Order: sequence, then structure tokens, then C-alpha cells
Amino acid sequence: MTTSERDGASVRLPPPLVYLLAVLAGGLLHWLVPLRLPLEPAARIAGAVLATALGVAFLASALGLFRRTGQDPKPWVSTPEIVSTGIYRYSRNPMYVGMALLLLAIGLGWANGWLLVLILPVLATVYFTAIRHEESYLERKFGAQYLEYMSSTRRWL
Repeated sequence: MTTSERDGASVRLPPPLVYLLAVLAGGLLHWLVPLRLPLEPAARIAGAVLATALGVAFLASALGLFRRTGQDPKPWVSTPEIVSTGIYRYSRNPMYVGMALLLLAIGLGWANGWLLVLILPVLATVYFTAIRHEESYLERKFGAQYLEYMSSTRRWL
């Protein structure tokens, strides 16, 4: 099936894999050249717990809305409608924000500064490998409705 015959964004690299690879790369970098966070354990753990709670909340809220509206979270699968309620009123990409918060939580919990350093490159990678393809697909499919949603809702937060 060619891309023009398929109804879905042309995303070839699953975004969760990007985050997982960052955890592995950050762990390897930390093993080779430790970059310990200069925070007291209590502050690190508190930050990790908060980031985990927020990350899980973003992911659970977004996945719950997808399930209720019959959406599939895989970006290469057809999107039947634009979800713009719930967490999607505040972010067009709450699943990616949630995963970034979990990456932050792991970095804080492990005192691994490399994981924090990798957050921005991970978000850039997700943008170039997924988000721009998703946005292009949604604009083609939904036109003015999606453009209006884009203008009223931030990409991240």
C-alpha cells in the first residue's frame, strides 16, 4: 500500500521508541562519563515523583480520550476525528509531553544528568520524525478545522 492510498500519518519511527532509546543512551553515557545531578536525594525523589505523576496523568488522560472516541494512538493509523477536549485543550501532543515527563522522572530518580540533557534532542527528534508528519496529515484530512485547533492549542504546553 502506498502512502497516498493509506489514511494515516507517514510516521516510520514509533515515538515511544525514541524515548526508550534515550533512556538506553543516557544510561550508557552515564556509565561511560557519569553526569550526576547535584541535588539532595530528597529533592531528586520529590521531583521524580512529581514528574512521574504528571507524565502518567498526561498519558492516561490522552489514551483515555482516544479510547472513548475510537482513536488509535499509533500515528500511522487513520484518525477519524480531531480530539480537542480534555488534555487536548492544553496540548496537541500530550502523549509526547507525558513521555518527556517520564524521561525527566527517570533522570531525576537515577540522578542521571544525561537523561535531562537528552530531553530536548528527544523532543526535536519526535518533532522531525512524527509530529510534522502528523500535522501535515491532519491538515490535509481536516483542513480548516485542524488549522483552527492548531491556532488555539499549543504544540507542547
